[in-house]
Amino acid sequence: MKALQIKGYGNIERNLNFNEIEKPTISDDQVLIEVYAAGINPIDYKIIEGAMKQLSKLTFPAPIGFDVSGVVIEKGIKVNHLEVGDEVYSRVPSDSPGTFAEFIAVVANVVSLKPANLDFNEASSLPLVGLTTIQSFDKANLKFGDKILIHAGSGGIGTFAIQYAKSKGAYVYTTTSTKNVSWVKELGADRVIDYKTENYLDIVKDIDIVYDTLGGNYTLEAFDVIKKGGKVVSLNGEVDKETAKELKLNGIIRFILSLKRRKITKRIKDKSAYYKLILMQPNGKQLADITKLAEAKLIRPVIDKKFLFSESIEALQYQKSGRVKGKITIKMK
Repeated sequence: MKALQIKGYGNIERNLNFNEIEKPTISDDQVLIEVYAAGINPIDYKIIEGAMKQLSKLTFPAPIGFDVSGVVIEKGIKVNHLEVGDEVYSRVPSDSPGTFAEFIAVVANVVSLKPANLDFNEASSLPLVGLTTIQSFDKANLKFGDKILIHAGSGGIGTFAIQYAKSKGAYVYTTTSTKNVSWVKELGADRVIDYKTENYLDIVKDIDIVYDTLGGNYTLEAFDVIKKGGKVVSLNGEVDKETAKELKLNGIIRFILSLKRRKITKRIKDKSAYYKLILMQPNGKQLADITKLAEAKLIRPVIDKKFLFSESIEALQYQKSGRVKGKITIKMK
């Protein structure tokens, strides 16, 4: 079968190859999926460039891609909730990527039936952004009537998060650029802040939750806009104690990280706040919840561009450009 593989760290174009490799075989708890579409996420090009190698070094040539939709063509004897011929989608585990390929073997408990009202490309755009948002909002205990700030409302995470927060009955602030204001409003945000002409710090006050998708100074500023006892869930902020334990980091690294987050630690204390860096985990049951939301038309995918499999390298370059509105996908079939 044909697969896109990483041959080394560095430049996207120079370090990817299309190779012929053996079709995967499955274990008793896996399914073999014929890939119809794959979603692209920033993590994909960051891995190529070596941004993650301190956490997990690759053995080259290495597979690439985490979001997938397709059809089950084989199932292991321990798999009960899926059948051959099912149309499915998944965010595959971090230790077994490879969705930019014609077939992939996936442990069945992270696979769900895809939404019946979405095509394969639309479905492949949802797993990572959807699971990340659901798990973030669960940590923040988002509930009806909460006020939440979602940064970067036009991005892949933002477009899903706005819709999901509204489905929970929250009041949503979001930030975006001038050219995206009108269509981000259409996603349901209550107050869209044009960061080109407005300062969100002048507008957002005493809210319950900040969904920090950007990191850096935005993480620190989150504590300026939450109320006493508010919550900050971050995708790009400093590593907190709870997350350090999840990563099983040793004592020396934990101490270094505690020094790096001193400013955040002070702000947490000053606001009696909750702070968590989110590490998304694949979850088939939560994907099934996303399926229900999509079929109820409470969530709709936002796709900027669809690329052919042969255009995967160009697709990754476009993802890195920062111009993406919503998600981009790779069409295999």
